[in-house]
Amino acid sequence: MNLRALLRVVRGLLAWGIRLAVMLALLQYSSYPLGLRWNAVAVLASDYQFDYVTWELGAVAVKAEQTLYGLHPFMSEAARADLVRAYMNDLAEAQRLDGQISAIYADPAQSDPFAASADLRAQRDALRADLETRQPLVESILEGQVAAVLVEQGFSQLGQILPPVSAHFTRVPNLLVVSPRDQIRFDVSINLNPLSTDQMAALEARIDAEQKVSSLIVPLGGIALYPAMVLETASIPAALDTIAHEWLHHYLFFFPLGLSYFSGDGFAGETRIINETTAALFGQEVGRLALAKFYPDLAVSGGGRPVLLRFPSQAQAFDFNREMDTTRRQVDVLLAEGKVVEAEAYMEERRRLFVENGYVIRKLNQAFFAFYGGYQAGGTAGAGGSDPIGPAVLALRQASPSLHDWIVTLRGITTREQLLAAADLIQ
Repeated sequence: MNLRALLRVVRGLLAWGIRLAVMLALLQYSSYPLGLRWNAVAVLASDYQFDYVTWELGAVAVKAEQTLYGLHPFMSEAARADLVRAYMNDLAEAQRLDGQISAIYADPAQSDPFAASADLRAQRDALRADLETRQPLVESILEGQVAAVLVEQGFSQLGQILPPVSAHFTRVPNLLVVSPRDQIRFDVSINLNPLSTDQMAALEARIDAEQKVSSLIVPLGGIALYPAMVLETASIPAALDTIAHEWLHHYLFFFPLGLSYFSGDGFAGETRIINETTAALFGQEVGRLALAKFYPDLAVSGGGRPVLLRFPSQAQAFDFNREMDTTRRQVDVLLAEGKVVEAEAYMEERRRLFVENGYVIRKLNQAFFAFYGGYQAGGTAGAGGSDPIGPAVLALRQASPSLHDWIVTLRGITTREQLLAAADLIQ
């Protein structure tokens, strides 16, 4: 191994060690009191609980192998792009199969969804196994493409990007939510490994039967470890955007804006808002530059994933929000009157109505409302309202001569007051 490769490995491991130490120090912020119900549910879900430390160690091993033996340095740019495109196309097919399986489980006419989905599950599992063997190389190619743009934008030190761009794709982790049956209440939440629809249904059924509760397994976002946990996507634009976004979090970790991420009010603090707003704009800009450089035909395309699956052939007249609001209000009335069985029968009736109108809701129960009901407060997620942070960060970018100069300005800012003062200077 040459000196440059050795340095890359050492730098990567050092950065990982720092990141892991911070993660372990912050685990207290996401722990849950071990009450009796939590213990009982945790035992039932023990085979599926998501292990972030093991994920981190596995991701580091993958990155070390790619650094030492990866093929991407010896491939042409055209070959790299073709490999990424083929991978993303196959991933889209695997996700399409997952969607078909979910639709079978949501179909009220299916008495045995496990048997009905057998062929689709076999196809999906075979495709997933093939994708797993190609994923490390695809990750390395995308990392290199983002790094190339960062070098062009002035972020390199002696020709190297520090910390190195490093990301590892993962299927969407899940969250197990448990509510009592006689009221809507967020009682238990446990992080789980990514599960297939049939696995979710089986685990929920067991918990519901043994604990006499209402449970639901929902998608959960990733976490900014090192390598970054990047939620898998079949969209090249979304992948480049996210890898760049997460790299900036790693970069800012060595400056006040990153070091003060958890200061003040923690996750709701203004430092975090400045940090995340900056990373979002940065990821979008670097992602666009990488697309223009390596995938010019995709430069005008976007990425993203729907929260709820929808059949495209259905009419648009059905007002989902209004009907869901009606459902929740009626469920609250029934539960307040002690009519638990009637409430559950009503929710199943309403679930069928949603499915008939194109919304693939696999399970509508008390846990569904305990989780998704919490997202109604505060308006649309990510909307800042009258908060001046977003406009100020954007104004600084527009006034900066380069992307690098903009980040240099922002990396020392940790408060709203400092940010607004910096923005005032450009007026």
